Amino acid sequence: MATKSSIHIKPCNIASSEAHNRRTAEYMRNIGESRIYVVPELSTNNEQWINPDFGTPELQTHYDNIKQMVKEKTGRAMQEKERERKGKNGRIIKVAGCSPIREGVLLIRPDTTLADVRKFGEECQRRWGITPLQIFLHKDEGHWLNGQPEAEDRESFKVGNRWFKPNYHAHIVFDWMNHETGKSRKLNDEDMAAMQTLASNILLMERGQAKAVTGKEHLERNDFIIKKQKAELQRIEEAKRHKEQQVSLAEQELKQVKAEIRTDKLKSAATDVATAITSSVGSLFGSGKLKELEHNIEQLHQEIANRDKATDELKIQMQQMQEQHGRQIRNLQGIHNKEIEAKDKEISRLNTLLEKAFCWFPLLKEMLRMEKLCYVIGFTKGMIDSLLYKREALRCSGKIYSEEHRRRFEIKNDIFKVEKSLVDDNKLVLTINRQPISEWFKEQWEKLRQSLRQSTEEPRKSRGFRM
Repeated sequence: MATKSSIHIKPCNIASSEAHNRRTAEYMRNIGESRIYVVPELSTNNEQWINPDFGTPELQTHYDNIKQMVKEKTGRAMQEKERERKGKNGRIIKVAGCSPIREGVLLIRPDTTLADVRKFGEECQRRWGITPLQIFLHKDEGHWLNGQPEAEDRESFKVGNRWFKPNYHAHIVFDWMNHETGKSRKLNDEDMAAMQTLASNILLMERGQAKAVTGKEHLERNDFIIKKQKAELQRIEEAKRHKEQQVSLAEQELKQVKAEIRTDKLKSAATDVATAITSSVGSLFGSGKLKELEHNIEQLHQEIANRDKATDELKIQMQQMQEQHGRQIRNLQGIHNKEIEAKDKEISRLNTLLEKAFCWFPLLKEMLRMEKLCYVIGFTKGMIDSLLYKREALRCSGKIYSEEHRRRFEIKNDIFKVEKSLVDDNKLVLTINRQPISEWFKEQWEKLRQSLRQSTEEPRKSRGFRM
């Protein structure tokens, strides 16, 4: 059982996370009869909790809702992919894409309950604002041992005729976004260290050592199993070499004894010496030393043969596990590709419908353009609804953003309205005090430039001439 606490958090792979966590029928078929790390007989001990406050249990739907929320709050699309930018020193810096949904894997004890892990999730939400969406307790995972467990192993148990070492853990899927600002939560190394301590306190486990102390990187489940199998293979190889050395030493000892038996002392003419040698030889044969050595050598050869057989079996098992893991990844990738293909087809179909709608309703495209402009300027959804759908005028004060001039301009009791263009009836124009917003921005920009120019010229004029 896991006595030390540990939690590892990474971006959630929505395509595979839910299938693994929920143990879907298709996922279990992909694993196949080999059961690399899941024992279906133990799956009844698993537990799960879905946050009811978010309406949908599907992560993909929640992810799409977050994208829409970010667009509404910030006026910009959520940056999903990794991008590159040039730093001040000219070096290329890679900027990671947004990870609005993240998944933590938390080590637990065999008697840890769903309520314990929920308490941990609630405390994380209170401290750092990250909201738990889903919690899954997995008590059916681990890896199969190659033979008997070691004497000090108190965790492993028998499933059928094989020994199984369990890996008790929980998956916590977090919403990592601030829904007030539309931005991602920022947790530093100190926050993550505090989270590790929080887990050990709530789950009554020993605090694990930090990565900075151990220097060890986190291993994913299958990588950990393969590493353990390689370590076991290395141990068997070392034991095999040790036995071969023992065989070599025993054979040398046997040769030495036989050489002593054939020594020239047997050719000595002295009766007393011959008697002594005969007695010595008799004692050698009578004590069974030769037979004992030969028997030991035979046993060592048999042990080496057994080790070779175990090594071959372990290599075959590792190869099968890697092939099974590869098939599982390919199956999941195939499912993901099919989902992407279906999504692309749906997008294409919707784009076709949208093009038809633009032809049938010319102002629809203009309405969408106005909506985008209003979001960029800084209007809220309610304000946009009033301007576009209710066709009401709005009186506003504050600051609005110009994408062209890349700055904000102050407004005070100004009236905004969406009107038809005087030049083209199929065009819409956002006006401020009945003036097109683009012209108003240009005027404000010119006023700003003039004021800046005057402020730089005045000190020059005030410099007098002194004798």
